[in-house]
Amino acid sequence: MDDLAKARAFYEDVMGLQAMFLSDRLAAYPVGPNSVLLLFQKGPSDQPIETPGGTIPPHGGSGKLHYAFAISADQLDGWLAKLADHGIAVESTVSWRKGARSVYFRDPDGHLVELVTPGLWANY
Repeated sequence: MDDLAKARAFYEDVMGLQAMFLSDRLAAYPVGPNSVLLLFQKGPSDQPIETPGGTIPPHGGSGKLHYAFAISADQLDGWLAKLADHGIAVESTVSWRKGARSVYFRDPDGHLVELVTPGLWANY
């Protein structure tokens, strides 16, 4: 993230996530029973990090990323209203063949965020 504080505000205020770990270089959010959304401040992760348990190798990503959050179909209208209330422009909506719907919008760093209802993937 170019500005971790701005990204945190978006994911906490707009997306309603609660951080389970915060530092000056990353924020970690639970996003399901077995998944974590990690937001890294751009730059610090390019260097190895020493921890008491071992070294975390350098890592990072660049460019505009895309990720999806699963929501129930009955939550879709509420999410659309919430996005509008926060001034977040919906870039696109897609109705999928098996009945799922996707809503696409951007986070402060320009990453594509998708909200998707059941029926798109075999596991959701």
